[in-house]
Amino acid sequence: MNHTPIQCGPLRMEFGAHVYLMGVLNVTPDSFSDGGRHFATDTAIEAGLRMIGEGADIIDVGGESTRPGSEGVPAEEELRRVIPVIEELRRRSPVPISIDTQKAAVAEAALRAGANMINDVSALRDPRMGQVAARSGVPLVLMHMRGEPRTMQQGEIVYDDVVAEVAEFLSQAIERAVSCGVSRERIIVDPGIGFGKTVEHNLELIDRLGELKRLGRPVLVGPSRKSFIGKILDRPPGERLFGTAAAVAAAVLRGADIVRVHDVCEMQQVARVALAVRQRSLERSR
Repeated sequence: MNHTPIQCGPLRMEFGAHVYLMGVLNVTPDSFSDGGRHFATDTAIEAGLRMIGEGADIIDVGGESTRPGSEGVPAEEELRRVIPVIEELRRRSPVPISIDTQKAAVAEAALRAGANMINDVSALRDPRMGQVAARSGVPLVLMHMRGEPRTMQQGEIVYDDVVAEVAEFLSQAIERAVSCGVSRERIIVDPGIGFGKTVEHNLELIDRLGELKRLGRPVLVGPSRKSFIGKILDRPPGERLFGTAAAVAAAVLRGADIVRVHDVCEMQQVARVALAVRQRSLERSR
C-alpha cells in the first residue's frame, strides 16, 4: 500500500518504493542493549553523526529507557540528557531527528531544539502529547504497549489474537490523535515488538504485518536486538546482529515502511535487498 508522503524536516518520506532507517540513539545509562555507551553528551553526538554517515534517514533520540522493568525518569532529567544532543546534531546535520519520549513537555522542548518527529511508545498516554503533535505539525509515531515498561513483561502475557488486538489498539490511538487535531496523514503506527509480548507474539506480528497495513498508515517496526531474538538464538544483546538482520528482512518483506535499528550500516544493506525482493514480488502479482 502506498501512502501519502510525509514531510519530516527536509526528508520527504515516500512509502512503498522505499524503506526508511531510523537509527537508535539512547542517551541513557540503562537501555537494554546499549545503555551507558552513549550516555555522555559528546559520545552520543558522535554516535548520531556516525549513524548519519552510515545512511540513517532519521535519528531517534531517547533519554528514558523503556526496557522491561525500567523505572521512568523525571522530565527534567530526560531533558538534560537529550536537548544538548539534539541541538548539536541539528547544528551539524540536516538529517531528521525524532524525539523518543512519552512526555509532552520533553517532546515540546525537543521540537524547539530542532527535532522533526515525535515517537511516543505510550500512544498519547500523556493527555497533552496530542496537542503538542497537532500544534507542531510533525509526524507522530503511535506504538502499542501492554501496560508500561516497568510491568509490561510481568505475569502471564495473553492475547486472544495478538494482531487483531494490536490493530484495534492502534486504530483507537489514531482516532485519539485525530481528535486532538493531529492530521491522519502524519501518523505512523508501530506494533511494539517486545513491548508486552512473548516470542510467539512478536513472530506473529512480524509474519502478519500486512494486516496492520489495513489501518491505512505507514508501519514502523523495531526488532533490533530485542529479547525474542535472544531467546531464539540464546545470545546476549551484543551478539544479535544476524538475528536482527533476519527480523529486519522479514519485516520489510511483510511491508514495513520504517525499521528502527541500532546497526545502521548493516541493516541498510539488509533492508535494501529485502525491499528489492518485495518489489519484485509486487510486480509479479500485478
